[in-house]
Amino acid sequence: MQDRPSSDPSSRSHRLPNHRWQIFPSIEAQAQHLAQATGLSPLLGQVLINRGMETYQEVQAFLEPESQVLPSPLEDFPDLAISVELLKDAIASSEKIAICGDYDADGMTSTALLLRALRWLGAQVDYAIPSRMSEGYGINRRIVEEFHREGVGLILTVDNGISAFDPIDRARQLGVKVIVTDHHDIPEKLPPADAILNPKLIAESSPYRGVAGVGVAYILAVTLAQQLGQAKGLVKPLLELFTLGTIADLAPLTGVNRRWVKRGLQQLPHSQLAGVQALIQMSGVQQGTENSEPENPKSDPLLKKGGFQNAKSLKPEDIGFRLGPRINAVGRIADPLTVIELLTTDDMGVALERAMQCEQINKLRQQLCEEIEQEAVAYVETFHASSLKQDRVLVVVQPDWHHGVIGIVASRLVERYGVPVFIGTYEDEQHIRGSARGIPEFHVFEALQYCQDLLGKFGGHKAAGGFSMPAENLEAFRERLCIFANQCLKPEHLKPLLKIDAQASLEQINLSLYQQMDSLHPCGIENSDPIFWTPNVRVVEQKIVGKGHVKLTVLQDNPVYKIKAIAWRWGDYFPLPPRVDIAYKLKENFWNGNTTIELELVGVRLPKISSLASPQPQAEFYYNQRHYTCSLNESLKELKIKNNQGKVLAIQQGQRTGLLGTTAADSAQVDVTEPRYFHLIKAALKALNLPGRST
Repeated sequence: MQDRPSSDPSSRSHRLPNHRWQIFPSIEAQAQHLAQATGLSPLLGQVLINRGMETYQEVQAFLEPESQVLPSPLEDFPDLAISVELLKDAIASSEKIAICGDYDADGMTSTALLLRALRWLGAQVDYAIPSRMSEGYGINRRIVEEFHREGVGLILTVDNGISAFDPIDRARQLGVKVIVTDHHDIPEKLPPADAILNPKLIAESSPYRGVAGVGVAYILAVTLAQQLGQAKGLVKPLLELFTLGTIADLAPLTGVNRRWVKRGLQQLPHSQLAGVQALIQMSGVQQGTENSEPENPKSDPLLKKGGFQNAKSLKPEDIGFRLGPRINAVGRIADPLTVIELLTTDDMGVALERAMQCEQINKLRQQLCEEIEQEAVAYVETFHASSLKQDRVLVVVQPDWHHGVIGIVASRLVERYGVPVFIGTYEDEQHIRGSARGIPEFHVFEALQYCQDLLGKFGGHKAAGGFSMPAENLEAFRERLCIFANQCLKPEHLKPLLKIDAQASLEQINLSLYQQMDSLHPCGIENSDPIFWTPNVRVVEQKIVGKGHVKLTVLQDNPVYKIKAIAWRWGDYFPLPPRVDIAYKLKENFWNGNTTIELELVGVRLPKISSLASPQPQAEFYYNQRHYTCSLNESLKELKIKNNQGKVLAIQQGQRTGLLGTTAADSAQVDVTEPRYFHLIKAALKALNLPGRST
């Protein structure tokens, strides 16, 4: 067939996304069992296994999080009781309370949440947010001393403060009480606050462990309102702000986050908060108008005119890619007070005005990001692309970039080049300020600690961070990061990782499967959207649409099935080869009253075999008087051997290690060159009539 690729992938001229494909081992019997117990497709049974669930009870707890009994947060947060007492005393004595927030979405929604709650409860409360441009992150001495001059008796930090030893010590010297609410990593020396609420200080098994800053604020506000007997009418709007902040901050959607976000997403379309209504209206989430093109098109397939159709609930991507960026943009390049007013006003006119400002600021932010990304890519291609394999990290510093948006550009460079990225700009001739984004095998905060003698301020966590430093240290910083990266990264890590749940036939992709996937929502961090893959499909149509997206139709040969797909921002890879393996998410497309399911491609590679027509060789055999079954997946070049207890040994050709376990979650790596595995594999190959073949 003329459109078949050659057997040698290296001979192809097509440039393709350079991903690492990590496909979960197929546990067919267990997936089928879970499917029968839950009424879901076996494909989703496999997804649940991949998420670490093995029993029906675990699956039920996941699918119905409201059915679980939560411990009281007063039991899990040691300082929650004293925090509530401090606030009750301040409210009762009309003592001034001041909130010190942060300029990202988490910090702004936290600030708005506590402002609403404390005003509702009768407190005298004000707030301040440090200047991103002139002060940087976190409470500082200026803010503390200004609060003191204004007669503030109790300071409440939100989404910051855990590392602010000096400013909080200053507050205590001035006789001002301080409650720190934060979720960032714990420093070696805790600040001398009266109370500290941080999920990193509680048990790892606690369902509250993964809350973001807005989650800590929500727990504090609701507990306080309950103790004052004034929770009725307050919890619902606070939950909406919690949902906005949690998703926008990319907090894990597990534990109480999953439970509360699921509830909040159902409430948001019917929100009584003027600011939320205005934001939804301005972003086009509900109306699906011409203005509803998502912030990140990856959130919304093929449907510039489709938009949000289900008024019962929003989805995390509606917040993550539409509402969240409009909030975040203000904190990045404008005055965060705009968002605080938006989320705390009850005046619809004011809310619409502020939402419109968010819209305009977000458009400016998009323009800045595009310009900086183009400059950064040109710089990398000129000076660093050829040495990336040796450096294993990218350090890009240029003048005249807006540091409020360079973190976004860093994420795009990680996606493009597959290495950790440290990006910065000159504040003046002597100082650099930057942001960093990592990859799964690289710890950003530890990398910054490794360079701390070269830096000024720095902070962050495993995936992201921020830093400042003298400009004269730039080259030493770059060299030090290269050393760190070479210590922790192997060459195979330098490709973006694509975790794929299961192989699917295209005929299995339908509306019923998509609707069943709703039970897995909300999907997001640590509960990602299911990703399926289909080998050796034919690309029968393809064209560039919009800003460099590839719209295509793919066809499966056996059984014959055709489906539409989109590949966001894949213009660089156009045209795709005539035959490919595809990895994809499912998306709903609503057009002219019809709903169809289409594919959103997240990965593509050249097929490893010419056709799916050949069935996978399978066999049964006995080894050491024990019964085994085995199969060989030619497309994956993977041999699987299963015993009577359901334990599976999976080995890929050419590898010295394999995976052994009954589920994806408990699989462990084993050395298959050990005699007990080596002889078992040899027996399996013999049973498959492949005695001369090696794995």
